[in-house]
Amino acid sequence: MKIWVSEDIWTFDLEAALGEISAQRREQALRFRHEQGQRLCVLAYQLLKQGLLETYGITENPIFEYNEHGKPSIVGHPDIFFNLSHCKEAAVCVISDHPVGIDVESIREYKESLVRYTMNDDEVQQIESSENPASTFIRLWTMKEATMKLIGTGISNDMKNVIDTATYQYTSVDRQQYIYTVCE
Repeated sequence: MKIWVSEDIWTFDLEAALGEISAQRREQALRFRHEQGQRLCVLAYQLLKQGLLETYGITENPIFEYNEHGKPSIVGHPDIFFNLSHCKEAAVCVISDHPVGIDVESIREYKESLVRYTMNDDEVQQIESSENPASTFIRLWTMKEATMKLIGTGISNDMKNVIDTATYQYTSVDRQQYIYTVCE
């Protein structure tokens, strides 16, 4: 498993980058109303392209197919597993030879009602007793979302019981702006 992360949201030529990606991904990127969303969508795809080149020597633009819940896979490469995510500060990509999920989220204030709706009693206790409750909430949230992306179901109505015995890796950026978690 290998992870690629980029915060270079505003440094690349968006128009040029749109011409270098698949028509499928270009259409997806242009569905975002704001330039930041377009850039993040393109950046995540560029990370995937970089990872495919470095790991497998694949130079062509990947084309996606999706399962019934929207989990993507690469057409013609059923043995390559990947996942993408982005938040306002960064885009991330993970590539593996087995199913994998990744989520990245900005650390921000949260609503107690969201905590109570998405976290079980133990997780609520972790958040409330933490020195940095917002960071702890985002760490747990990204664990849940990465798990759902791993299994390919999307966000469920029962997020309280999502985290299980999967293996997690999480990283908090030094500046404490975002956290990403990988689940395998």
